Amino acid sequence: MKKMIIMLMCIVLFTGCIQKESLQNITSMDERNRIYNIIMKQDLLSLMMAYPEYIKDVEREKDNKIYIVTKSGKRILYDDKRRKNLNEKLSNPDLQDMMQQIYPIYSIKNLMRKTLNPGRIRVYGLLKEVYGNSKEQIKSNLVGVKVGYKYYPFNRKNNAADSLQKVMKELMILMKKRKDIYSFVFPTSGTFNYRYIAGTNRLSPHAFGIAIDLKRDKKDYWKWASREDGQKRLASYPKEIVKIFEKNNFIWGGKWGHFDILHFEYRPELIIKSRYFSDKTNYKKPWYDGVPYEDPTIKSYIQIIEKGLSK
Repeated sequence: MKKMIIMLMCIVLFTGCIQKESLQNITSMDERNRIYNIIMKQDLLSLMMAYPEYIKDVEREKDNKIYIVTKSGKRILYDDKRRKNLNEKLSNPDLQDMMQQIYPIYSIKNLMRKTLNPGRIRVYGLLKEVYGNSKEQIKSNLVGVKVGYKYYPFNRKNNAADSLQKVMKELMILMKKRKDIYSFVFPTSGTFNYRYIAGTNRLSPHAFGIAIDLKRDKKDYWKWASREDGQKRLASYPKEIVKIFEKNNFIWGGKWGHFDILHFEYRPELIIKSRYFSDKTNYKKPWYDGVPYEDPTIKSYIQIIEKGLSK
């Protein structure tokens, strides 16, 4: 009888432990899902704020897959739920892949780890929707932007060219105070060039007219230089140049593990996400906390996202 009581107690304790562990796993999974949904909403809002004339709706399908809907009716998948390595994300990305790594809007002293490349992943369906679906369409969207004493072609869509013009005006003012800045900017290496990224079948952001390469140095690019040389170049690069570009919604290739220090690329969605949603511990507040959500336009985006995901 005594043995039976002990056995029953052991069974109860063992069952209790299993239930507790199961509950912990469920809670952990629930928490992961909750955080995933928060980040997804923040990504969608960042995209809508970055491309206000192009993204019109958010839809959830019966299979629970989420899409953004553009003004042309094109639907672009948020997350295909597939595990991918970096090369797979580069060649076949979804929006979640593109938005996953938060661009560091603060100054950095050291090269990023090779696995950190916020901005190198691009969803071409979105870029084509905004900046042009063919070489001819892209070229028709180009306007001249004054860079020093020359005009360089840049895409006028989504305020890209206007933003570059603002950058150059600020840089020219800075150059009057800091003579050394000139030698990092000029001669500028180029903007629009309809080409593929070397060794790939992926279009360069230069092909869309949304990137500018400043003065070239042999230590600028990960394929040309060792990480040691890249680190030296990074350390010498004026932070003021980077801040001016970032202020105007450009990301810097110097903040990629596969560094490209002369390269600046117009990517407002990444700057917006970094500006408002870079605090990963802030999950207990409303998911849109940080943005000026009293603004009627932003409030309407929040409502579109909530409505689209509730279906």
